Amino acid sequence: MQPFEMSLTEAAQAVRARQLSPVELTESVLNRIGVVEGRLGAYVAVTAEAAREAAETAEREVAKSGPRSPLHGIPMGLKDLIDAEGAPTTASSNVRAGHVAERDSAVAERLGSAGAVLLGKTHTHEFAYGLTTPQTNNAWDHTRVAGGSSGGSAVAVAGGGATFAVGTDTGGSIRVPAALNGVVGLKPTYGLVPRSGVTSLSWSLDHVGPLTRTVQDAALVLSETAGPDPRDPAGVHSAPMGEIPRGDLRGLRVGVPRNYYFERVDPEVEEAVRRAIGRLAELGAQLVDVEIPMARYIQAVQWGLMVPEATAYHEGSLRAVPDLYTPDVRILLEAGELTSAADYLRAQRARTMMRDAWTCMFDGIDVLAAPTVPMTAARADQYAVHWADGTVEAVSDSYVRLCAPANITGVPALTLPVGHDSAGLPIGMQLMARPFGDATVLRVGRAYEEASAGAGRIAPIAA
Repeated sequence: MQPFEMSLTEAAQAVRARQLSPVELTESVLNRIGVVEGRLGAYVAVTAEAAREAAETAEREVAKSGPRSPLHGIPMGLKDLIDAEGAPTTASSNVRAGHVAERDSAVAERLGSAGAVLLGKTHTHEFAYGLTTPQTNNAWDHTRVAGGSSGGSAVAVAGGGATFAVGTDTGGSIRVPAALNGVVGLKPTYGLVPRSGVTSLSWSLDHVGPLTRTVQDAALVLSETAGPDPRDPAGVHSAPMGEIPRGDLRGLRVGVPRNYYFERVDPEVEEAVRRAIGRLAELGAQLVDVEIPMARYIQAVQWGLMVPEATAYHEGSLRAVPDLYTPDVRILLEAGELTSAADYLRAQRARTMMRDAWTCMFDGIDVLAAPTVPMTAARADQYAVHWADGTVEAVSDSYVRLCAPANITGVPALTLPVGHDSAGLPIGMQLMARPFGDATVLRVGRAYEEASAGAGRIAPIAA
């Protein structure tokens, strides 16, 4: 195994044991980027020289005192919404061309304090307002979408161009590309990881979280980034994740939705996810049928909150430089100007009701298991999905549909690979728990991962 193929956990263990140096690991990943980036397009900018300097510093520190965290000397990518001092934050948009961050975001500061090595900034769908990331190609099939909006982060991890990455999730933007590229993605509980210094899409729905090769990797990144920041009024306290407990799942109740999550889902996706849920039962979990409350209102509430909040954030630049936005994003931002205050308040009231209803649902289960997205990666030229019931749905609407509930309610949601379709494309299963149940979804995800083959596999298209 070459260093770029290692999971974060494997690399951290090798660095701690002095079997691998941060410089050797970083050079391996930078070389990998040089080989695959032309086909994948994961990065807006690769800050190679700064990464080499940071790796050399980490190597000296580790040699002197040992690693100060599992991330010490580990190369990573940051989504191009997340400020890192001296690096570009363009949101993959001409509106922000040439913008360089003057200070670190809370997340970049914490990762830097942990000793992580920044490789560069990864592509996002412009201002995170989309689910495909058109600048980036899927790591398993470059003719298909990467998913978005954290498509660059997912593809960098899947293709060996980062040992881990950080993204944002407003309606599935971590989980969708993670599922489509066969990696792990975690949307933590709302407010658990601060958003200060992160370009916003929708303030009340935005989350920051890791994309990694294994579930334990995600836990390690969460431990180093979680916790309140005075610049983010939504920030909350949390206990460190650290090492996630191993073992069977006896006594744990896994909810299996009988509505919403398996409606208009590709048969191969449904089969793989139900098989994975069956594996959880084999590990000792009790399966419980559950009804998803207020299902008919989910998409209306998601759009009713996100669209006006996004437009409010972009109000000044939308008037000053409208032509610099891509057409798909500009249309959505202009549509937000037509949303009335009354409609926005209705969406907020409905969100409160939905949160209460989900809290009641979680009184009877510990984890909810479902597909992450209803289909695998669409072709880059595909704009609609034709379902067997005659429904025609936009690709982006399809991808957001099963992820949106966790953003509306703020519950933690983890996606992990559970198989491939007949075209060899990855399929993801989503695990959700009550707020601050992040350790629970990580525990269940790790148990499944360790009982299955292929965790941490590099995408073959990038091999």
